[in-house]
Amino acid sequence: MMRRVSALATDLYELTMAAAYFENGRRDEATFELFVRALPAGRAYLVVAGLEQALEFLTEARFGADDVEFLRRQPVFKHVSREFFDFLRDWRFMGEVWAMPEGTVAFANEPLLRVTAPIIDAQIVETFLLATINFQTLIASKAARVVAAAQGRSVIEFGTRRAHGFEAGVLAARAAYVGGCAGTSNVEAGRRFGIPIFGTLAHSFVMAFDREEDAFGAFLKVFPETATILVDTYDTVAAVKLLAQKFRGRVPAVRLDSGDLKCLSAEVRKCLNEAGMRKTKIFASGDLNEYRIAELLAAGAPIDGFGVGTELSTSADAPALGGVYKLVSAAAGGRVKLSAEKLTYPHAKQVWRHAGGDVIGLADEKQAGEPLLELVMKKGKPISVCRLAASRTRAAEQLARLPAGLRALDAKPGYPVRYSDRLEQARREVADDIRKGRAGAG
Repeated sequence: MMRRVSALATDLYELTMAAAYFENGRRDEATFELFVRALPAGRAYLVVAGLEQALEFLTEARFGADDVEFLRRQPVFKHVSREFFDFLRDWRFMGEVWAMPEGTVAFANEPLLRVTAPIIDAQIVETFLLATINFQTLIASKAARVVAAAQGRSVIEFGTRRAHGFEAGVLAARAAYVGGCAGTSNVEAGRRFGIPIFGTLAHSFVMAFDREEDAFGAFLKVFPETATILVDTYDTVAAVKLLAQKFRGRVPAVRLDSGDLKCLSAEVRKCLNEAGMRKTKIFASGDLNEYRIAELLAAGAPIDGFGVGTELSTSADAPALGGVYKLVSAAAGGRVKLSAEKLTYPHAKQVWRHAGGDVIGLADEKQAGEPLLELVMKKGKPISVCRLAASRTRAAEQLARLPAGLRALDAKPGYPVRYSDRLEQARREVADDIRKGRAGAG
């Protein structure tokens, strides 16, 4: 069930611009596009995520009576007419949205989402769209790298306790699942999105018993088929030998959370095998990321699965995605941004993918290849359902089709993306018009 959300989930300047548009009679249609100008350091691709929450917001956002009264009391709005606040009371997003489906692999400068709506509507929703798409795309992209490093071994998202707030942890778990993680430790994410949930036990549980043996026995008694026993509270190898002696054949998995994971995993595997516990899995955690996982596996560490927390749920090495939301056309005129460092191409666009790379062109062009942007909302009503399992499958399939060099952890951006001839011509025409206008003004 969708939750009612306040349209105050925005930045103040979206509302001051909305008021200025309203008071000056600007109700014309405009098109904005959300894209990333440059990939974060160490990234060669993005995995798009967050569309489900974006569409929920666009569908459900409203200004309640309390919201409107709050705004009316703000000094910045003292010259704004009563009619604007009446307008907000009845406001709802009524635009059209085209977007890349979740799980799509994307690259710099490609529109991930396109909004066409009355200019006030399109402006009000900017902040939420950016926050949602930027964050989940960032985490899904990080997760894809971690999963690739694990070479088919399970990766569980463990990062809620280090995320930037609990809701960020929930959405990070969702995005990580899109990116290929097998599940999450976050129970609310499991309930809300149907993501498989996993857990082990903490050092505190072991320490709560007089003997390590008693702690292990107590946990295995309650969770005989699913227990993953944490063995590094005191002495890792001694703990594994204790398990082999007292609970042989009854331990589904053990967890290593500290120390030299390469050496410890080898010693633990040897102890388990010698005890006939070849089916007992070794699960590792503790400040892991894609680079550390790749190093461990390259060194032959016999680890069957990984729990990745802080580094994944905060994308610690690249903690922000610089997505932008830019005006590309307005029915009543206006200009696009043409500054050298932040060039914006005009007009609504589409992206086509074919064997030779991607082409960004005008939305009404005919190009070879698969169009990536799909119509997902019309007149404020969603017409496409985001299914998490399908998003996860799409990401896996598209990542598998990427050139191997782009999937490498040290890959540099190099996927071929070009602008169509028509779009390049449109940009030149707009630039010429702006230059002529400046000359005439002089």
